[in-house]
Amino acid sequence: MSDFEDIQIFVRVAELGNLSAAGRELRHSAAVVSNRIARLEERLGVRLLNRTTRRVNLTTEGDVYYRHCLRILSEMQEAENAIANQKNTTRGPVTLTCPIAFGNKYVVPIIPKFVEKNPDVQIRLHLSDRLLDLLQDKVDLAIRIAELKESSLIVRKLAANKRMLVASPAYLEKHGAPNVPGDLLHHNCLLLRFPGSQQYQWTLVGPNDEGAATLAVSGSMDSDNGEVLTRWCLDGHGIALKSHWEVGTYIRDGRLKVVLPDYQPPSHAVYALYPENRYLPTRVRAFVDFLVGEFGGIPPWER
Repeated sequence: MSDFEDIQIFVRVAELGNLSAAGRELRHSAAVVSNRIARLEERLGVRLLNRTTRRVNLTTEGDVYYRHCLRILSEMQEAENAIANQKNTTRGPVTLTCPIAFGNKYVVPIIPKFVEKNPDVQIRLHLSDRLLDLLQDKVDLAIRIAELKESSLIVRKLAANKRMLVASPAYLEKHGAPNVPGDLLHHNCLLLRFPGSQQYQWTLVGPNDEGAATLAVSGSMDSDNGEVLTRWCLDGHGIALKSHWEVGTYIRDGRLKVVLPDYQPPSHAVYALYPENRYLPTRVRAFVDFLVGEFGGIPPWER
């Protein structure tokens, strides 16, 4: 195994904080990973990691070495991407993350279509309602449905997306329908909670230039999975803030009703995000273009 591969192992151990986790990802045993780190430390003459039974942490020297290794690996990746682009090859893996419900409904069904057209590309799909760090988690591309903050990521809009408050007829019959946003404070609101989630506060924009109202709503049940909230909402357990792509079908068939239709939550479009890279791999660019083609114009949930 080359010194370059030892560096790759060291970087993943530093990022994951665990020898076994890095080994599983890189398909090595924890013993092999430990030996490679020890070989690096012996060659450099310094300790790079402090080890405990559960976790490893960077030493001061290890932190300096880690930052230099990141730059080396980034430049190597750019060099390889540049060569691949010059060869104009669409091959290799594309790691993609997107929300669970959206992925299941609209991304999972179209991936085989892309792979059929690009048989040398492997799509590695991670469905999660948590927001992964694209650089730290080694993700090529993310689909996000959110109000985006400024970042170094490249953003391409895939589709517009309306949001609304919904509840089942059974819930509204039992508890009554809210007439103004403040009434939501007395209702059971179903919330999406995970680190970084903002859905415990609902913002509604009123008619006739009333402005926006932000409410710290609450409820007896929350989840880090959007599909769970939809299930609870359909079963009559509360009011949920949902995107049209999630609940449009249920509104049309009468299983859900729009609550406070004159007060609209801010719309969150569907975006594709990927790290800024002078030499974006051809395979990633091809998949982004494919997504734009699939979701552009009238999105699937509006057709």
